[in-house]
Parts: sequence; structure tokens; C-alpha cells
Amino acid sequence: MAQEHQEYIQNKVNPTLENLVTQVLLDRPDNPVPFMIQWLAQQTKAAPQLDSGEAERLRIEIASLEAEVGELEAKLGPNLAPAAAAPAAAAAPSAAAEPVAKARVDDDDEEEEEDDDEGEDLPPPTEYLQKKQRTSVSAEAYGAWNQQKPFTAPVYEKTEDQKGRLTSVLKMCFLFQALSKADLDIIVDAMIEKSAQANERIIQEGADGDCMYVVEKGNIECLKVINEVEKVVKSIGPGGFFGELALLYNCPRAASVEARDDAVLWQLDRETFNHIVRDASMKQREMYEQFLNRVPLLETLGENERGRLADSFHKEIVAAGTVVIKQGDTGSRFYLVEKGELTASKGESSSAREVLQYKPGDYFGELALIKNESRAATVVAKTDCELLWLDNKTFKSLLGPLEDILAKKANDYVP
Repeated sequence: MAQEHQEYIQNKVNPTLENLVTQVLLDRPDNPVPFMIQWLAQQTKAAPQLDSGEAERLRIEIASLEAEVGELEAKLGPNLAPAAAAPAAAAAPSAAAEPVAKARVDDDDEEEEEDDDEGEDLPPPTEYLQKKQRTSVSAEAYGAWNQQKPFTAPVYEKTEDQKGRLTSVLKMCFLFQALSKADLDIIVDAMIEKSAQANERIIQEGADGDCMYVVEKGNIECLKVINEVEKVVKSIGPGGFFGELALLYNCPRAASVEARDDAVLWQLDRETFNHIVRDASMKQREMYEQFLNRVPLLETLGENERGRLADSFHKEIVAAGTVVIKQGDTGSRFYLVEKGELTASKGESSSAREVLQYKPGDYFGELALIKNESRAATVVAKTDCELLWLDNKTFKSLLGPLEDILAKKANDYVP
């Protein structure tokens, strides 16, 4: 029966669960439970009706499973007893219970001896040995059947120019910003440079994922089949990344990915990502989300929208005295201050006057993006700073609902 259970889970349950988890990850609803119930209801309506013979077969199979569960519960005895029953039994022990307890202890001893005779190492399920479809949608799990092995990252030879280019790109990508220098060096060595031609499909929705990509050059689009029509759901430029969801959650590709023009990409394999990047990146994302939750401007956004922002921000570290924005220049970035202080001033350098100061949680650079105008002021780092920024296209895509609020803040810039 255990073999039948494995096959049933693999063939019947997992395909539905994988589709459900993929859809939840794409939509990221604030409250996932109603979303999942609604999704399952829609799938039920779309499923073909069972004939009477199939329905009867399923009823018999369910009854058989219930009977087997009952046998297992009877065999395991107190190990499966409800926790609430334990205090009552302890509070009122009886003489009649003592021989029963002794018998159970004797049975346990016999079972332990049998276990010792059989040995501790059990063979893995047939499906695992055959490397068939994954039996769950989750992070990688390790146990008796899947021992974690010592890991050595691959090393691919690169020129100094390639290393310099790749390092610059990774510093723009928040996914790698939590890494130590030693870990970052490992990632640089392990990545492979790839080229993609315009309109080339790099990832196919639903396929298994064994690598992720970072974009050095070019424009990338993510496409998802919605109502039988493939639609663009996200655009990615230099410094962005894609393909990480399949590695983070051990699930199929959630969307297709195509290059809109000729692109240069850097590919990272699953094993190196899991051993070096995953834990650090998840901690970094949690830190970003906690920071965004404290930004007053974003308080009207839902958890899902703030999560998308956390995935989209780039990080920039600037030293005290650095000019971040220069009055009169064309605006292409929106900034949030994570750490440090900055000042905004207007006028020529000899007669410039300070009009605003920025501290953690403040933002700047939005006016030039909203009004398509040149920068209205010069912003200089007063101390060493850590800034988060969005490019023009991502800003309008993710913060469009806040445009009216941002426009009203224009008066703050009037001296």
C-alpha cells in the first residue's frame, strides 16, 4: 500500500499542488487561504464529471485507505493518542491500567529490538531512485533518502574584463548584496556568460528549473498564459534577474521568459544558488520588506505590492559628499533612503541654497519621473548612505497608484 500511496500522491495530488503553489507565488495574495479555496473551486468546476463506475472505484479506494490508517493507529497505540487525553490519564491512574501500560512497554521494547535488527538505513522509494517528477513543491529537504553532501562550487575561467563586468552587475542586484566578499567571489567564479538573441525564448513556463539568470545587457520580458493568452507580466533590465523562484521553492517555471533585444546574461546553477545565495537572499528580502513597512509613503500598499517592490529595488552605497542627483539632469531613477542623510539644494553652486534634508525612510527623485522634466534640485550625500532605487519603467509600473500622493508633495520642493 505504501507504494500505491506514493504513486497516488505523485500522479494525482502533486500536479494540482504544483499548479496551486505556482499561482499563489505569482499572485502573492495578502490572504492566501481564500485565494487557494477559490482556485481549487474553479479547477473543480473545470474538471470533467466522473461516471458512476469511477466514483464507486474512488469510494472503495478511500474506504481502503481509511481502514489502513485505522490499523496503523491501532498498531502505534499511545504515540497517536490525542494530547488532551494525557493529563486526564496522568491525573487518575488505575490499577487496571498498570498491566496495560506494562504490556505496551514490553511491546515497545520488542519493536525497538526488531528495529535494531533491521538496521537504521532504509532503501529510498522507487520513485526517488528513478529520478521521476518531484514529489513536492518545497525547498530542498534532506534526510535518510536524500543526504546532504559536501559542496564544491564549479569554477569557470574568466578574463579580468568578464570578472569586472560581472562584479559590477551583481552589485546592482539585491539578490547578491547580502553576500560576503568571499561568497561573492565564489558566485563570480561559478557563473557562465550567455548570449540571447532578440525574441529568443530563454525559459518555458511549466518546465523544470535548474538555473537562474542575471541580466547584464538587454531587455527581458516575462510572459504568463492567462485565459489561454500569453501576456507580459514583468519587464527586466540590466541588473535584474529571473528564474530564481524555481530554485527557491523547488517548483516548475512560473512563467516564460524572452529577450526583447540582443542580451548578455549570466547563468548560475541550482546547487551553487542553494548553498550560497538562497539563505542570504531570503534574509535580505525580509530586511527590505521590514524597511518598506516603515516607509509612510508605502503604507497604503498591500503586502503583495510591497513584496514586489522588495524584489525590484536595486541598492547603491554612496560615500559622504557624493552628488546623487544634479539639478538640470534628465531623471531616470526614484530613490528611497535606507541609511544615512542627504541634502537637496537649488541654484548655482556658488549661490545654492538648501531646501530639504533626507533621512532613512525618505524618498526623492520622483518629480522628474512623474512630470518628465529635468531634475529640480541637486541631492548630495551628507553622510555615507545606502540607497534603494527603481528605474523609470519599474517606478511607473509599481508605484503608479501613488502618483497623486507623490504629485501633492511637489510643494515641498518650492523654496
